[in-house]
Amino acid sequence: MRIKRLQPKQYDGEKRIIENELFKQDWRSRKKVQIFQYIVLKWAFALIIGLVTGLVGVFNNIAVENIAGYKLLLTSDLMLKQKTTNEICRYFKAFVAYAGLNLGLATAAGALCAFIAPAAAGSGIPEVKAYLNGIDAHTILAPSTLFVKIFGSVLGVSAGFVVGKEGPMVHTGACIASLLGQGGSRKYHLTWTWLRYFKNDRDRRDLITCGAAAGVAAAFRAPVGGVLFALEEAASWWRSALLWRTFFTTAIVAIVLRAFIEYCNTGDCGLFGKGGLIMYDVSSATVSYSAADVLAVLLLGVIGGVFGSLYNYLVDKVLRAYSIINERGAAFKILLVITVSLLTSFCSFGLPWVVKCSACPTNLTVECPTTDGNFKSFQCPSGYYNDLASLFLNTNDDAIRNLFSLSTEKEFHISTLFVFFAAVYCLGIITYGIAIPSGLFIPVILAGACYGRLVGRLFASVTKLDMGLFALLGAASFLGGTMRMTVSLCVILLELTNDLLLLPLVMLVLLVSKTVADSFNKGVYDQIVKLKGFPFMEAYSEPYMRNLVAGDVVSGPLVSFSGVEKVEMIVHALRTTGHNGFPVIDEPPFSDAPELCGLVLRSHLLVLLKGKYFSRDRVFAGDEIFQRFSAFDFAKAGSGKGLKFEDLDINEEEMEMYVDLHPIINSSPYTVVETMSLAKAAILFRQVGLRHMCVVPKSQGRPPIVGILTRHDFMPEHVLGLYPHLEPYK
Repeated sequence: MRIKRLQPKQYDGEKRIIENELFKQDWRSRKKVQIFQYIVLKWAFALIIGLVTGLVGVFNNIAVENIAGYKLLLTSDLMLKQKTTNEICRYFKAFVAYAGLNLGLATAAGALCAFIAPAAAGSGIPEVKAYLNGIDAHTILAPSTLFVKIFGSVLGVSAGFVVGKEGPMVHTGACIASLLGQGGSRKYHLTWTWLRYFKNDRDRRDLITCGAAAGVAAAFRAPVGGVLFALEEAASWWRSALLWRTFFTTAIVAIVLRAFIEYCNTGDCGLFGKGGLIMYDVSSATVSYSAADVLAVLLLGVIGGVFGSLYNYLVDKVLRAYSIINERGAAFKILLVITVSLLTSFCSFGLPWVVKCSACPTNLTVECPTTDGNFKSFQCPSGYYNDLASLFLNTNDDAIRNLFSLSTEKEFHISTLFVFFAAVYCLGIITYGIAIPSGLFIPVILAGACYGRLVGRLFASVTKLDMGLFALLGAASFLGGTMRMTVSLCVILLELTNDLLLLPLVMLVLLVSKTVADSFNKGVYDQIVKLKGFPFMEAYSEPYMRNLVAGDVVSGPLVSFSGVEKVEMIVHALRTTGHNGFPVIDEPPFSDAPELCGLVLRSHLLVLLKGKYFSRDRVFAGDEIFQRFSAFDFAKAGSGKGLKFEDLDINEEEMEMYVDLHPIINSSPYTVVETMSLAKAAILFRQVGLRHMCVVPKSQGRPPIVGILTRHDFMPEHVLGLYPHLEPYK
């Protein structure tokens, strides 16, 4: 008999509620009013998640628009000082101010990540996706991570990095939901009796799914896109009831954003009225397309698939290199942030010098040149503008607006688009992975919009589509090529651009780019999940698993308990193993023959031992245990603050006593016969959302359990390590 030694418990979550006798007794004792309270609280939490996430989204946008806006205005003012000033001195002062402010903001963001919450680095979407798959790493959603995610994102985006604040908003929404789902805090005496209903993995994970959807809605003003993002990309398990709650949450976010936009239109939010809360309105364009336009869209899809797969490959290589640097300590993390910040500043300020100034169009209704908007003066004389500076020396949101702008066919030169695409493509790759909160959506949209316009210029003589629409389709193709989402991206882009007429073309370009890119590698978030070492359960089984059965991959030694077990045996097992689940077997005289009673969790054993409900004789505990313990005592702890083995204080006399495990046993564990196909077992494990799967013998006369399968037993590394002759792909 063998059983797998599990990994540390922070990487193992449970979708289902543990149905032991204490839990059943708790549900039987609940009155109708308590059930009503539970239902009301679920919707109340969805409301609060939407409100708070919407407010955080507004704060992020106002902060970025004002900090970055005043930084860019200062740079422009120094560039445009009186002509009596020496030009070289004037430009040098402008660069020092620009690079210095970027460096200060970047260093602050890096310090927050390096010293307070390293888990806040990156977009956080892979971590949220892993959590919703059942990988319970508590630091991912800790309060410190939320704090750094909010302020680090503001500082990082304001520092001019080629990153977005939209990806981190998904992580932010999940962190907000996790705090609510903690069920209160015993440490700070904030536990409310009603909140005990949510101290389980299932309800907490439902709340975090709502938070992830709210994050997308707050980032892109796309409530329906947020729901579909949670369904398509984030959540591994979905229920119709959860659909309603996520939809309600994102609707609340949309209301909050709309209210603050109306308020900020009065001019009381500083520079926010000139940007922020991205909405690239292309609805005024006339959308009619011919066969040539469809051909151009197909070409965009192929380009997006190729560039997207290459982007993912390079991001993977850069992340592996950065992990070596980041492992050397906080100082090296900050040094890497400083290096990338200086490189970004040199590119943003230096590259506009390589392009020629362009004469201002004569048919404009806006001022040209100006210190902001589409027509930045930079070093150009009066009546001319620098189109590359209009992209580099702007916030990322405003740069996308410029690329998506309609009726601007010749506003950006072909050379400008090539330079900006190459710079954004490379900077986006080397920036993701440094110790700051950073999203991939905006760099990908920027790069895709550039080559979208380039393809539009290529088809200019035969196409009817506006260059702004080509930019949008290019962004969609690159998003599909990197992230491999289709439905959610399609809806997000349509909500962003407010143009339903583009739906067929957006659908086509996403399908083509995803199909092309899938032939090279996986999506960027899937790659990062694998790179971080999360044991992620895919929705499908690997082909080689069909050649194995469940009994082939369980490993030993088997550690099991009797229904009424000696305290010393339990303490020894907890001390010497890292197992999270133990099978419980009843033997005579408690049963006629050895039989599997169920599973008991390590966390529940610790609570039971801490309570010291022992007996000197090996007998059942009886109903008295229901007065001694409640289901709430065994509820899931928040943020990894549960009992540890070191918290136990058991003397020698107590070691010789017995404890009845029956009240805390999950008496209905999922079991599979040892001859079941490993592929079939993997699908069952993932679809049901299991933490442990019992493998039982096919024939009688043997012990009632062969072993236990955990998610680690289904990982390719484990299976192929046991059977290296199997082909990983067929």
